[in-house]
Amino acid sequence: MEDIVNNPFNPQVRLQPIGTQELSIINYLKNHGFEAICPKVVLFDMDGVLYNSMPNHAIAWQRSMATFGIAMSEADAYATEGARGVDTIRHMVRLQQHRDINETEAQRMYDEKTRQFHQLPEAPIMPGVLQLMEKIHQCGIKIGVVTGSGQRPLIERLQKDFGDFLSSECITTAYDVKKGKPNPDPYLAGLYKAGNLQPWEGIVVENAPLGVKAGVAAHIFTVAVNTGPLPASSLSNEGANIVFDTMPRFAEEWDQLYIHIKQLTLSNH
Repeated sequence: MEDIVNNPFNPQVRLQPIGTQELSIINYLKNHGFEAICPKVVLFDMDGVLYNSMPNHAIAWQRSMATFGIAMSEADAYATEGARGVDTIRHMVRLQQHRDINETEAQRMYDEKTRQFHQLPEAPIMPGVLQLMEKIHQCGIKIGVVTGSGQRPLIERLQKDFGDFLSSECITTAYDVKKGKPNPDPYLAGLYKAGNLQPWEGIVVENAPLGVKAGVAAHIFTVAVNTGPLPASSLSNEGANIVFDTMPRFAEEWDQLYIHIKQLTLSNH
């Protein structure tokens, strides 16, 4: 028997059988014991979500870490995407050199990675992002960014490229938290910066397993967009509520997702 969603506007008229989006919302509410999703902010990751920058990051990681005797592959770069850079470096040093380094030494190594990154061509804005932000903005929802980066030029570029939708106080960087992704702290900080919001008042947009894990750990409805080489299962396995194959597809389906959220919110009240 097919699952049916009640029509919140007319209880006597049933809507169509539950689809993937509706089911993901219902399961999210059930799993967390929330009555509704009332989105007041959409929190975007930066690299691989707002910018097609991960290929450049992978190159910079490989080149910079090689200067310190660390063999870091492209796969390593994608696997650790979303984490604070200093945390990634400390992990790689511990793994390959069997020693612990302090934050100061890790930062010195990260500075070299930053230098290598900015020698590469500027990464383009991810296709579909501006269209998606426009739709979110029209819904009266704030936009925030939560990134594991702390590079000042990148933060300045965010304000230049997305200034019509994004204010500086809604940008959360590596320097705003002590524990980066996959811990929930970055996204909890993003909620706080957006107005001391609760988890059910946000939506996370991620492309990396560690970032998805962070959004889920913060109990926020988490949308994954598979913009990199990893299989979609690497995102769904970390608990992503919905996985889209491209950002333009997500932008295309935002209206439908928002309608489902509003309908299920009304049906629970």
